[in-house]
Amino acid sequence: MKRPGPIFVLELFPPMRRELLALLSTLSASEWERPTACALWSVKDVALHLLGGDLGILSRRRDGFARAEKPGASYQELVAWINRLNTVWVEAMRRLSPRVLCDLLRFTGPQVEEFFASLDPLAPGVPVDWAGPKPAPVWLDLAREYTERWHHQQQIRDAVGKPGLRQRRFFAPVLDTFVRALPHTFRDVPAAEGTTVRLSIQGESGGDWFLVREAKAWNLFLEAGSEVSARVVLSQEDAWRVFTKGLSLQEARRRAAMEGDEKLGSRVLQMVAVVG
Repeated sequence: MKRPGPIFVLELFPPMRRELLALLSTLSASEWERPTACALWSVKDVALHLLGGDLGILSRRRDGFARAEKPGASYQELVAWINRLNTVWVEAMRRLSPRVLCDLLRFTGPQVEEFFASLDPLAPGVPVDWAGPKPAPVWLDLAREYTERWHHQQQIRDAVGKPGLRQRRFFAPVLDTFVRALPHTFRDVPAAEGTTVRLSIQGESGGDWFLVREAKAWNLFLEAGSEVSARVVLSQEDAWRVFTKGLSLQEARRRAAMEGDEKLGSRVLQMVAVVG
C-alpha cells in the first residue's frame, strides 16, 4: 500500500505573505476591529499573532534564544503555556497601528522564509505536537507553519468578507498536512489488525486517505487493501474548519456524511491539527 509522501511548501510562503499584506493594506479602521473565528480576537489580533509567530521563529529557532520559562511535560500544560504566551503578546501589541503592524510583517516575513530555506527538509526536526510527541521531519514542521499562516489568513478573510486562497496550489497542501494528524488522533483507539477508516475530502484540493490499524499502530495510506470499516466524507470547506476547531463536533457531525462504524467515524471528526 502506498504511503503519503513529504509535503514541500517552501515556495508558497512568499506569495501567501504577499496576499496577506495586499489584503491588510485595503482594510478600513472598522474592518481591523471585526471579530474573527478566534475567540475574543479581532482581525488585528490575528495579524498580531502572525507577527508574534514570525518573531518567535527568528528569536528562538534561528538565533537560539531560549526563554527561562518552560512549558510543563503534558500536552495540556503545553497548550496552556502557548495560550498564555499568545494572550500576553496580543494584549501588549494592540498599541501598534495597522501601518506599523504591516511594516513589521514585511520586515519579518522574508527573514523567516530565508531561515526556512536554510533547513534540510528531510532532516529530523522539532515535534509537531498534534502529529505526535516525537521529533518530526523538517518538511512536516514547515508544512505545519504553512497551515498556521493559511488558516489564520483565512480567518481574517472570512471576517472581512474577502475570498480565500482556494487555488489548489495553496489549499491542497493545507488539507494534506492536516490529515497527517489522523494516526495520532487514533493512537488510543483499539481495533483489530487491518481495520480501515477512509477519509474523503471532496473538492479539487481534497482527496482520499486511509487509516489502517497495523500490528502496533495506526498508519496512514493513500490506498487500502482491505474492506473499509468506516468512511467519513467532508467538503474541503468544512474539513479545514473541523480540523482547526472552527466547527463544533456537533456541527461537524451534522455536515459530514458517515458510513459504517460510527465510533471510528466520529473520532475522525475529533481530529485537531492546531495547538491551543
